[in-house]
Amino acid sequence: MTPPGGVILFAHGSRDPLWRLPIDAVAERMRVQQPGLPVAVAFLELTEPDLPQTVEVLMKQGVARVRIVPMFLGVGRHAREDLPELVQDLTEAYPQMSFELLPAIGQHPAMTALMAEIAAGSV
Repeated sequence: MTPPGGVILFAHGSRDPLWRLPIDAVAERMRVQQPGLPVAVAFLELTEPDLPQTVEVLMKQGVARVRIVPMFLGVGRHAREDLPELVQDLTEAYPQMSFELLPAIGQHPAMTALMAEIAAGSV
């Protein structure tokens, strides 16, 4: 039997507590659309929980495979350097788990198409 997998939506974070609402909304929509899929959020800085805390929670829920989705439109230093380093640290700290780091959400062709439709007023 394949161990259960989960998804972490990873974002930068902000001092403004309202900043996280869109990320939380995506997570909630995923939970509604796929009730059996463990979905969590994590933040790089300024907002809780951070990535190690979130991984710990998922591990305690029995999640063995984690897909990390960077919720960044562009690929700056955080997505290019900081996040891969964090994932490497998690791989070493949790050898019983596997981690899949996806490209930044803004690089996905479907996201580019959706943003173009929104900007053009066609959705």
